[in-house]
Amino acid sequence: MTPAAPDLHSEQGRADYRRELRRVGLPIRWGGLALIVIAALWVVAVRDGRVGLGQDSLVIAYGILALGWAMVIAAVFLRTRHHRQRMSELDGGRT
Repeated sequence: MTPAAPDLHSEQGRADYRRELRRVGLPIRWGGLALIVIAALWVVAVRDGRVGLGQDSLVIAYGILALGWAMVIAAVFLRTRHHRQRMSELDGGRT
């Protein structure tokens, strides 16, 4: 069930809508950021020779990095789609 259309004419309504938008795709976005950090640390550790992993493991780390960025981009896409749908509710579906 979609919540009521946001009241963008008041400051409180705009703040509530910003809060709503921040929650869209939040687990996907945080998961993606976590994967990006883990992959970056993995790459740095392998390149500096701090772990016993070979250079071949860099392929896995770069794959995880790509997956993390894909998740962040997917979260942005979900947020944009949600915003577009909510604004079309305000327009009465004219867009």
